[in-house]
Amino acid sequence: MLTPDDRDVEPGSGEPGLLASASAAYGYYKDEEKTARTFRQIDGISYALTGDWATVEADGTITLLGRGSNCINSGGEKIYPEEVEEALKRHEAVDDCLVVGLPHEQLGQQIVAVVGTSAAAPPDGDELRAWLRSSLSGYKIPKSIVVMEQVRRAPNGKADYGWAKEVATSVAGPP
Repeated sequence: MLTPDDRDVEPGSGEPGLLASASAAYGYYKDEEKTARTFRQIDGISYALTGDWATVEADGTITLLGRGSNCINSGGEKIYPEEVEEALKRHEAVDDCLVVGLPHEQLGQQIVAVVGTSAAAPPDGDELRAWLRSSLSGYKIPKSIVVMEQVRRAPNGKADYGWAKEVATSVAGPP
């Protein structure tokens, strides 16, 4: 793993870094911008960066934090949507969820979750936020939670963050 300034992440340090692997490839054909984002030459070795943020424990275990492109910056703190989504999915009434960042005047972005539940008595946003307090830092808890029957995903199962942003914006409204 590499830091944004191309240093190796020290295992056990808790410092997040980008997953990287040595690669025989060195770039994209006629795409210098994409090449600069994806490939690094460090000490004569070519590395391919996946775009995934992670931490590495002292024993070498890697904990994925999420895609850098989805990272939410709220009040100067970086929040990885996948971390919040996984915490919400541990609630017994939550079938699926997506977490997005919406513009906010003071914070930069605010966290909003779109939750799908088939429960006969679905939890509301206040209940889910209270439940999350036992597993997440306060700044990672969504300011708004939209509860609906189902979260939309692409046919291949990938998250439809564009749809989630539309739903979140229609409920949460402008900053």
